[in-house]
Amino acid sequence: MTRRSPNGAPTGAAPSGAAPLLCENSGLPAASARPRSAWSPLAHEVFRWLWIASVASNVGTWMQNVGAAWLMTSLSASPLMVALVQTATNLPVFLLGIPAGAVADIADRRRLLIITQTWMLAAAAVLGWLCLAGGIGPWGILWLTFALGLGATMNAPAWQAIVPELVPRDELPAAIAMNSVGFNVARAAGPALGGLVVAATNPGVAFLLNAVSFVGVVVVLYYWRRSPDLVPASGEGVASAILAGIRYTRHSPPLITVLVRSTAFVFSASCLWSILPLVAKIELHRESTGYGILLGCLGAGSVGGAFLLGRIRHLFNVNLLVAAGVCLFSLATLALAWIHQFLVVALFLLAGGAAWMTVMSSFNTAAQTALPEWVRARGMSVYIFVFQGSMALGSVLWGAVAERFGLRVSLAASGFALLAGLAATLRKPLHASDEIDTRPSSHWPEPNVVVQPRPGDGPVLVMVEYFVDQPFHLDFRAAMRGVEQIRRRDGGVQWGLFEDASSPGRFLESFLVDSWAEHLRQHSRATMADLAVMERAQSFHRGPAPPAVSHWISTYR
Repeated sequence: MTRRSPNGAPTGAAPSGAAPLLCENSGLPAASARPRSAWSPLAHEVFRWLWIASVASNVGTWMQNVGAAWLMTSLSASPLMVALVQTATNLPVFLLGIPAGAVADIADRRRLLIITQTWMLAAAAVLGWLCLAGGIGPWGILWLTFALGLGATMNAPAWQAIVPELVPRDELPAAIAMNSVGFNVARAAGPALGGLVVAATNPGVAFLLNAVSFVGVVVVLYYWRRSPDLVPASGEGVASAILAGIRYTRHSPPLITVLVRSTAFVFSASCLWSILPLVAKIELHRESTGYGILLGCLGAGSVGGAFLLGRIRHLFNVNLLVAAGVCLFSLATLALAWIHQFLVVALFLLAGGAAWMTVMSSFNTAAQTALPEWVRARGMSVYIFVFQGSMALGSVLWGAVAERFGLRVSLAASGFALLAGLAATLRKPLHASDEIDTRPSSHWPEPNVVVQPRPGDGPVLVMVEYFVDQPFHLDFRAAMRGVEQIRRRDGGVQWGLFEDASSPGRFLESFLVDSWAEHLRQHSRATMADLAVMERAQSFHRGPAPPAVSHWISTYR
């Protein structure tokens, strides 16, 4: 699918905001543990056709990326203006990134995707028509690129959230790999084709071909008959959904680790992506075809990296793979600053493409597996927001440095910044994909009430009473920190643990939820990982009955 960016998506498998076929543990029933072929997801019809359509669309995206970047260098010699093409692509994430995730979790994702794909088709067509008519200028390129970015921003969370519906649970890792291969095949072929089209005709032709590439995606989505049961019916509003997504992110340490480490990497790595057109033109003295070949090397390296990663992922810790990938991408960036032989630079970019795919695929997998179904699109929208924001800000910074001090200084500084960022974040290890079980647990029974409150009633105060023997008080308090994290992450706006001064060993847990409807949603959000935390805390409770739970609803409405 299509996100307007030459950098690749935060998934490591799609351009920024493109429709990456990415997934994680879903609510699907567990399937057989027998080994699966890397190609097995293509046996599922909807996945297969969406995958084929996304490859074609990504080829169009990369053709446009080459055309837009090269056209900007023809209209303006300013490194800052060239870098702003990248900023215009990613800036919409600041405006709509978080709401896009909320909408994707509470709306019909199929209809949303059709709308966003049609919007991007129209924007690309207008850009192509204006270019062919000779009515486009630097700011026109930026505004229409910005329009494409708006559509891509609304598209990305919904696309990532539908994939678990398309393949069985045991084929999800293979689906991730297939998506990465498909995208990077497009990244290898698209830039070269874009360079040839621009050299032989006009950038406007590349833009129109990109518009046509959206048609296949829209057609497949139109004929996809999604189960009506999958359309959300909770009645959750956009505002409350946004708050729930932000709250979950804030109280999810595994996801926060991904955000911190990806920010450190992407901010520095954005230099290579944003000023590569100028390196090709000024330092290597190449035309659009040469620039397309360099981008193609990055894509080809990513394809090779995808297959290599599949073979070695089980041999090395994810944190070791990420560290190696960051170091290799730093080396490729430094080579771009110091080496000026085209073939040698192309070889380093092959390695850089493999490094980029390794790092971003690891980040995306860690983010996906930290998110349960109910908040998947919202959590990934925060991840995309951070990724694109880092790319946009980094592009502006490195473009400004290049304009003031030169391309070589900017590239060298970003190369060393990559290593510094790695060193600063090594103490925040990523979780392996099988460490967090985000499947729904359904272990939390429905509230026991005599009078059924209305959905909007609240706030709701929930109290849970525990009795713990004195020797285990410290262990119990430590275990309840995990419970606090779950309560706050899934809906609690306040949380506390109190001990009865007149009866040592009697503890009262309390947490406040905004409304009765939100508390019911809180029940449905529990995961298998949460169940393990709760069982650990409740194991300290003594008595024949489980901890007593009571619900208190505010009388001031």
